[in-house]
Amino acid sequence: MSGTKALTLKTGRERSLLRRHPWVFSGAVAKVQGEPQSGDTVEVLDAQGRFLAWAAYSPASQIRARVWSFDRAEVPGPELFGKKIGAALALRRASVPFGASDALRLVHAESDGLPGLVADRYAQTLVIQLLSAGCEHWRTSLVEILRAASGCTAIYERSDPAARKLEGLRPAAGPVLDFAVATPVRIIESDIRYEIDVAAGQKTGFFLDQRDNRRSARLLARDREVLDCFCFSGGFSLSALAGGARSVLSIDSSGAALASARRNLDLNGFDASRIEWLEADVFETLRKLYREGKQFDFVVLDPPRFAPTPKDAARAARGYKDINLYALRLLRPGGLLATFSCSGGISPELFQKIVAGAAADAGVSLLLRERYRAAADHPVRIEFPEGEYLKGLLLEKC
Repeated sequence: MSGTKALTLKTGRERSLLRRHPWVFSGAVAKVQGEPQSGDTVEVLDAQGRFLAWAAYSPASQIRARVWSFDRAEVPGPELFGKKIGAALALRRASVPFGASDALRLVHAESDGLPGLVADRYAQTLVIQLLSAGCEHWRTSLVEILRAASGCTAIYERSDPAARKLEGLRPAAGPVLDFAVATPVRIIESDIRYEIDVAAGQKTGFFLDQRDNRRSARLLARDREVLDCFCFSGGFSLSALAGGARSVLSIDSSGAALASARRNLDLNGFDASRIEWLEADVFETLRKLYREGKQFDFVVLDPPRFAPTPKDAARAARGYKDINLYALRLLRPGGLLATFSCSGGISPELFQKIVAGAAADAGVSLLLRERYRAAADHPVRIEFPEGEYLKGLLLEKC
């Protein structure tokens, strides 16, 4: 490849790339050469003209380039993408126990060296997200490589998040390759069956990142009265029932999500008398339950993303503190709280401080039983801490 398309960085701005962080921000760029277009491959050079990386150019984004490779010999293209996707699938085979589920994340964007590419497998259906200008540029090649590597019979695209807009791209959603498997798609996770709406469900249809944490909740739920907040399609609720919970109260503001959860309950033949579904605002309902004097043995808080970026952290912190404060007030002594944040703008350290502040306001002491993270098919690279978006705490009320 010719070196005519290149980004030259300002002096000193190469440090993050030398630490193998895969993003080049617009403020780091001193000069653009060769008039690259959106998604084009560019060389990234330091101020002295030395090669740093191959990257995909995105003129509309504050992340002006996303790195495909730090090796000059690894020129971006189908051969390199095939190698990286093959390595991603090999990692899943090595890290996800066989039989744990027939649904898992096959490609996790930057953490697999493929910035902006997400691929989730639901049985024989592959759901993809092409969230960067580089992925959009190489769309045809990436789809074909994923099809061949996964062996899936259907591919559906869910490139509809706001990330596309930041890259100057329009949302894209719909069948990609002979959508032969009708939605909803059925999967099995730890012998629990779920119907997944890949066309309209949250994220790509299901929260695959919580697989291990749902299994933990199942093991802890026996003989407990459980409160599941932001229950979506019932993952934690059904896991608690499967684990022998005495009762479960499941709350979500979405009627469509609760309808999905009820279908999943019926699909598994669980005793419907042990669970109540409540369509309501979680913040208001937690206060109402507290006023009514209700108490529980196990509370799960798995809210949506409150802070997409660090600039949203202050506002999000108030929301996290509020729900954790009332959850702790509703928890019996000796009870368990599994509390999560999927906000990239909230670090694990900040999240723990927020929950500790809630405990202080509630006048309770907490024992940290376990730290939660995303399942193994959502790997985190040490040089890319942004990939560690999901964090959680299992706490016991003393």
